[in-house]
Amino acid sequence: MNDCLFCKIASGEIPSKKIAESDDIYAFEDVNPQAPTHILLIPKKHVPSNLELVDGDKKVVGQIFLMANEIAAQLGIDQTGFRVVTNCGANAGQAVSHIHFHLLGGREMSWPPG
Repeated sequence: MNDCLFCKIASGEIPSKKIAESDDIYAFEDVNPQAPTHILLIPKKHVPSNLELVDGDKKVVGQIFLMANEIAAQLGIDQTGFRVVTNCGANAGQAVSHIHFHLLGGREMSWPPG
């Protein structure tokens, strides 16, 4: 996807502060953090939102959650708690049309979130 912001970040065309990377996933710091720790985890494959996930995407979505756990441990928020969130559609707050997961931590979170 040539015009996708997150595809350009994952490919290195647009700079980011990389936190972790695998063959299928890229994790980087959010440029507008909503918590002391705010990392975005994205599949390198372009998928616009949750609604476009297919059966073949199950493995990478599972890997995203495992990578989020590893990052949380590396950043020291695994014991105090963290949140992994994905938004689907404009009304849910999805601003970039590439599925992404927010890893948020480093402070107490309230509920309900929105």
